[in-house]
Amino acid sequence: MHELSVVDGILKVVLRHAAVNNVEKVVAVNLRIGDLTDLVDEWVQRYFDFLSKDTIAAGAALKIERSPVVLHCETCGNDFTIQIRETKKFICPACGGENCSLISGREFYIKNIEVI
Repeated sequence: MHELSVVDGILKVVLRHAAVNNVEKVVAVNLRIGDLTDLVDEWVQRYFDFLSKDTIAAGAALKIERSPVVLHCETCGNDFTIQIRETKKFICPACGGENCSLISGREFYIKNIEVI
């Protein structure tokens, strides 16, 4: 259900940029969402469809690109990707170190907006 407030924010940004640029119709919104977010693509689109009804963004497709979870090992400097839903511990595959920092996977932003 938290997708609703997130999507409301997306729609407000899209409509604000559309108004400033005298856009007639929003065709698509390209999003980048990290795998660490718990947003479900299907629900993001459903809520967008619901909230954008009767706006110039009605019927616009959300094109969602997922970012993998990438960690950096502070011990050896290795960067590595993990499958967050399959991994319980973050261990560097190169050295076995557990002192890791997040490089990507939490992002959530609008890449661009396709308009007419």
